[in-house]
Parts: sequence; structure tokens; C-alpha cells
Amino acid sequence: MHQYRTHTCGELRPEHVGNSVRLSGWVHRKRDHGGLIFIDLRDHYGVTQCVLEPSASVFAAVETVRPEWVITVTGKVVARGEDTVNPNLPTGAIELRIEEFSLISEAEELPLPVFGEPNYPEDIRLRYRFLDLRREKLHRNIVLRSQVITSLRRRMETQGFTEFQTPILTASSPEGARDFLVPSRLHPGQFYALPQAPQQFKQLIMVAGFDRYFQIAPCFRDEDARADRSPGEFYQLDIEMSFVTQEDVFAAVEPVLHGVFEEFAAGRVLPPRPFPRIPYSEAMLKYGSDKPDLRNPIEICDVTEFFALEAVTFNAFKKPIAAGGAVRAIPAPGSASQPRSFFDKLNEWARADMGAPGLGYVILEEEAGALVGRGPIAKFIPSGILARMAAKAGAGAGDTLFFACDRPEAAAALAGAARLRIGEQLDICEKNIFRFCWITDFPMYERDEATGKIDFGHNPFSMPQGGLEALDAADPLSILAYQYDIVCNGVELSSGAIRNHRPDIMYKAFAIAGYDREAVDDRFGGMIKAFKFGAPPHGGIAPGVDRIVMLLADEPNIREVILFPMNQQAQDLLMQAPAAVAPEQLRELHIRLSLPATDKKRT
Repeated sequence: MHQYRTHTCGELRPEHVGNSVRLSGWVHRKRDHGGLIFIDLRDHYGVTQCVLEPSASVFAAVETVRPEWVITVTGKVVARGEDTVNPNLPTGAIELRIEEFSLISEAEELPLPVFGEPNYPEDIRLRYRFLDLRREKLHRNIVLRSQVITSLRRRMETQGFTEFQTPILTASSPEGARDFLVPSRLHPGQFYALPQAPQQFKQLIMVAGFDRYFQIAPCFRDEDARADRSPGEFYQLDIEMSFVTQEDVFAAVEPVLHGVFEEFAAGRVLPPRPFPRIPYSEAMLKYGSDKPDLRNPIEICDVTEFFALEAVTFNAFKKPIAAGGAVRAIPAPGSASQPRSFFDKLNEWARADMGAPGLGYVILEEEAGALVGRGPIAKFIPSGILARMAAKAGAGAGDTLFFACDRPEAAAALAGAARLRIGEQLDICEKNIFRFCWITDFPMYERDEATGKIDFGHNPFSMPQGGLEALDAADPLSILAYQYDIVCNGVELSSGAIRNHRPDIMYKAFAIAGYDREAVDDRFGGMIKAFKFGAPPHGGIAPGVDRIVMLLADEPNIREVILFPMNQQAQDLLMQAPAAVAPEQLRELHIRLSLPATDKKRT
């Protein structure tokens, strides 16, 4: 018999009754029932109930064990009585009668319990992550992560992609976040950067003649934490393809993502392909967001034209409209019967959380066969205009129209946030379903409101729609790019693009954003040089692995699907990083610290 185990703690079934077996694992729970000792023994694979009678020779030794001690037990598998079968446990029809026992290692008093999985402060959970990972839910999430990555790899290979690894030590590149820099010992005063994404390398792979590339790529960005973003590092399914159009990328990626979500749906619904395509401008108008949650049935509409009419006398909207502002209507289906507190709380939320003056609203009712309004601003809108406005918004009697008025971008943001909040408050969003969509046709450029400067709206390496002709002749703010995002349930899984593979178009595109030819050669010389030697048209995308698993695990926070995450201050509490290093290491790297005054006491 094996020294530690003949079976795992999730393996035994009724067909094993009568067998002598050996199990090893952690004491998940210990119970004393009238002299009988019951131990739930846990390992990676599951839990087996073990029982010990007072007459057993090892009774005194087993009686001393505590939760999370690691033990080995040997004995016979017996069937449980009908009234003691646990149908919620795969091993619930049997138990192990302990005949032999050995202690492998003891556990000190636990800083957080493993059994029961109550909520615990995040700092304790991260400091003792190895204990936190023993808990069933988190353990299951991490196994799911591994299974998802395996499935992604298999599906990519089926689609004809080949996996390559790109460098970790590379040069700094503008990807929208701060780099993590690594000092060079051999080249004093110079630094490597950890890749924010393998963007340039994967394009160079296409220039090198490889056709379909992928990797599960680690990416490093020095940015603040959010519920759907881990500080420091994350992983993405990095993809690039040659001789493709935007639709070719969609056709390759959709089966992979749809297949993975279908495989791990666990009873949730997944609508058939193809995923809806929504232009960026339409998404911002209808949903107030470029990552719309399509489980919410509410669609926003533009009602500026109605409030601009002379017959509408709600002056609070007149001045913003005259200055180029917009009014967005957010229909709230079936909300007319809600108590006054529903409307008051939404107004307070708009003021306190969104910094807006409030949300104007009109409650729609029917009187004598005609649509009428009531509420704070209803009296300013003639009934005929209200009826036309409601028809455009798809609203009718029993609904409410809420209004957001501001500059177009700000009005869209407020309306989008209100849409989500109203959908949640009214409980009208679909449940147990994954709603995917593509967001397409992003603006190539945007204007910085503070400086007035034209800059790239998203990925600077994207191909502009219309090519060089559009860059030469069109208003830069009107130029669209072959850029696209894939979104699921309001979570952006990935951005992608058809790449700009022509040096002449790239120089012009960067010139519009204020980069001269010398600056482009200096910052992106490797890629520009490669493009001058024959580059195929190519494009790609990079769905975030962490976010995929977060959705499949139905977790609200990305840290629940990462083995050893950092906290919101980008600290690893378990390994105590970041940390000071020895003076000898700094000298070796030719680094002298110049810390802020408040930190000098720590040097």
C-alpha cells in the first residue's frame, strides 16, 4: 500500500465498499457525536467523511487533531445508512472507518477559517492567501481558470493558430498606462520595460512570415486597481493574423470565445453566433457606454430636438443645448407605479455620485385615450410633443422618461450610468445569460479637452478607415479606425484592430497626433524598419483571461480568480512586495535613491 494514499478524498464510491484504503489530506472539520469522532478529510479532489469508534486503538491520537492538520488514515470503506447519505457530496454514500492513523504536520491557530468560508477582511485573506486558497469556492475558481486556459489553447490550435512566446524584457512603448521599468546592470542609466502587451512583437511575427499567432501572454501595467482590473500584471489571449479583414478576425475569434463560454456555462444561456456588431457612435447613443450590458433592455435615445423647440419651456435645458449640449432620454419601463422615493433616490444618486444637477423626469399616463405626463418637468412639455418624444423613446403609459442634459459626452455618461441603475432598481435585466457584442468603428482621434491637442483615441497602430486619402483630406475627428472591442455583460474582454502596416500611412497618422518622423523612428524604429521590408496586412485582438474567468465564475472582483493577487495599493502582502533592496544591489545597478521627504526615514 502506498505510503500516503491509495485514493484521493474525492474518489471513493459505493463500488469501493469493503476495500481497505489509505487517504491523506487536511482535517476540514472534526465532530464528536456521542463518543464517535467524525473527520471530514479534504484534499485537492474533494472531501471524504472518516469515522472513528472509541474502541479503536488510535482513538486517543485522533482525538487531538485540529482543523487543517495534515493526516493519513487507513481503514475500510463502508456504506452509509440511508438516513445519513449526503447527496450534496460526491463521496456522500460512503465513509471510511479509521483503523490506522499518522500525523503528517500540525497547524497553528488559524488566522482565518477554511471551513464555512465566511467573509473576511481582504488584507487577512491576501496575507494568508495559501489558506484562503484552501477554501472551496476560491479553490474551484483557480481550477476553473486552468481549465479555461486549456480550452482556449485547444480551440486556438483547432483554428490553425501556433503559440509563440515574446520577450518579457523589452523597450518602453505607449500603451495607455505606466511602464514597469527594469534597470540594466550592463548599461548604466538605461532601462528595460516589462511589456504592457506584446503589441509590436506580435506584429513583427506577422512581418516575419508566420500567419496565425497566439499566446497566453503576461502583461504588466503600473495602473490602479478596479473590480475588473488587477494592478501590476494580467494575462491575455494574445492573437494576431495575416492577410485578414476585420470580419476575418471576428470569424476566427467568435468560435473560440463562444465555445469556451458554452463549455463552462454551467446552466447559463449563450445566444448563438454571430455576435451583434454595434458601431461606437450607436453604442454611445443607445447605451451611453462603449461596453454595453445587453442584458439590460433599456435603450437611450436623443431627444435634444424636442427640448430645443420653442413650445417646450423647460429653460434649464435651453442654455446647455444652445452651447452644443444634448438631452438623452432614458425610458424606465413600468416604473410609473413606483413610490415617490424611487424617483427621489435616483435624483439624489445623480447629484451625489455623478455630480449632475439631477435627473429630470416625466411619468407617462393615459387619460381619455391620450398620453399625458406628470412630474417636476411635465408642465413644460406640451402633450403633443411629449407623445412624439415618448414614441421615439419607445415608451408609453405606465413608463417614465428620465433625462440627462449636458455636453454630448457627459450626457451620454450620465444616461449610461442611469440606464444601468434603473435596470437594476427595476429588476428588468436578464439573468443567467451571456450577452456578447462587438463594438466597431472607433474614432481614430480625439481632442484633449484641457490642451485642445489632437491625439489618438485608442491604439495608435490601427489602420484608419479610408487610408492615406482620409488622413490627407478629412477632418481628423471624423476619421474612423478599424478598431473593435468585444464585450460580454458590460465587461470589455478585449480591444483589437486591423493594423497599420504601411510606413507612409503610419508617419502621416502620427504626424496628425503631433509626432514628427524623427520621433516615430526613435520610438517605433524596430517596427517601422520591419514594415519597410514588406509587411502583410494583419490584425488581431487580445481577450483578457482574468476577465473571462471572472465572468464564468460569476465573481464581482477579479482578485477572486487570480492565485496570488496584489491588493488595491499594488502590494503583495504574502511575499511583502514591493520592498527595499540591499545597498549592494543598488550600487551594482548604478542607482541612487532620491525618495520623497516622508519616505527618507525608511532608507
